[in-house]
Amino acid sequence: MIFRSGRYSGFLRPISYIIDLTIINVLAKQFFVKDSYYLHYIVFVSIAWIVLSLKSNFYEIYRFTHVAKIISLVSKQGILYFLIVFAFFGFYNHLNTDPVAILKYTILAMLLISIIKLTIYFLLKKYRQLLGGNNRKVVIIGLNQKTDQLRKFFLDRPEFGYHLQKTFDLNGTEKYEIEECFEYVMKNNIDEIYSSVAELDNDKLLKLIDFADNNLKILKFLPDNKEIYSKKLDFAYYGVLPILSLRKIPMDEPFNKFIKRSFDVILSIIIIAGILSWLTPILGLIIKLESKGPVFFKQKRNGLDYKEFFCYKFRSMRPNPIADLYQVTKGDERITRVGRIIRKTSIDELPQFINVLKGEMSVVGPRPHMVSHTHMYAERIDKFMVRHFVKPGITGLAQISGYRGEVENDNDIINRVKYDIFYLENWSLFLDLKIVFQTVYNALRGEEKAY
Repeated sequence: MIFRSGRYSGFLRPISYIIDLTIINVLAKQFFVKDSYYLHYIVFVSIAWIVLSLKSNFYEIYRFTHVAKIISLVSKQGILYFLIVFAFFGFYNHLNTDPVAILKYTILAMLLISIIKLTIYFLLKKYRQLLGGNNRKVVIIGLNQKTDQLRKFFLDRPEFGYHLQKTFDLNGTEKYEIEECFEYVMKNNIDEIYSSVAELDNDKLLKLIDFADNNLKILKFLPDNKEIYSKKLDFAYYGVLPILSLRKIPMDEPFNKFIKRSFDVILSIIIIAGILSWLTPILGLIIKLESKGPVFFKQKRNGLDYKEFFCYKFRSMRPNPIADLYQVTKGDERITRVGRIIRKTSIDELPQFINVLKGEMSVVGPRPHMVSHTHMYAERIDKFMVRHFVKPGITGLAQISGYRGEVENDNDIINRVKYDIFYLENWSLFLDLKIVFQTVYNALRGEEKAY
């Protein structure tokens, strides 16, 4: 039963397929004189598009899906679609199709598809908010801090279309029995049930699952305060045995690795050839004139899988024996005059694009710490080592969120680790681009902790 009360996904997805296939096929007519080749294109590309969409979950967009996720899906689909189209015209190379024209066609097609997809997404939000349509009746089972946060979310965000009917307290003075909850759900035609794991014993949990399965009700759980439930768990089967992995890292997927590495290499070549090629001799001369020592400063850092590498920077301090032991503090006397300028604007970090090109770092990722600090934080800070599942970055989500520079207390490093873990569990090319642009903006604006 795909058409349930208050849901239009049964209509929206087929309609979306039809609209998108119409766009890509109608726009492609310009390349064909003979209808036979055009028919070949329609069949090949339509099948490829559908298969690709199913594999990439391109149409798996829900009311709670974030806009960044939609843009990420469009970007991934666009790149793969571009390769498919080029493959077709490569096979039919006697058509002598201009590669630039193919590129323009794919960009235009994906742009139109993106506009339509986002328009539908936002129109549905307004429809739910202003007219109360496309709604889902929900109940919450269990009363605690987390379910109260969910209650407030439902009440404060009507654009998501969740109409909260009742919250059942199972353990208070006016507690409900689980069977009373079931009776209410059936009597009021509730669509979704949200339950706190912490509020249910094993017997009630099993009863709730059986009830939801037998009555075609969607059941979703809120994590309790047990640490494992706060993870982004990955679910898989070994034969018929269900296995949970602690987290799924998007960058471990081969296609995502290719995309991220390509982004790193392209941006590194642009920076090295376009900026470092002329900036290095000029800045090197100024650094040398002010103080004796090398132009570049290299320091051992821990990277992917905890492996050590030399991280490069323009030297901003006078040579000193404690450079590898103590981080820079505000008003640090070791910093030279030119050093203060290049640190304030983050120019001193530019040589790390050499590390990126070598594959030791990425443009975006958790910032690497000096080896002595890594050992210290690994012993003191919970989950600090998780950030070494991916390559370190020149900039990162923690840095644009106010946690760059000097670590003044444990709270700074704890929050930095939280942002780093969120990044590696939720990576997308769109997120990388957002972080890069925010980093440039912050550098131009100037940051309080850039010293």
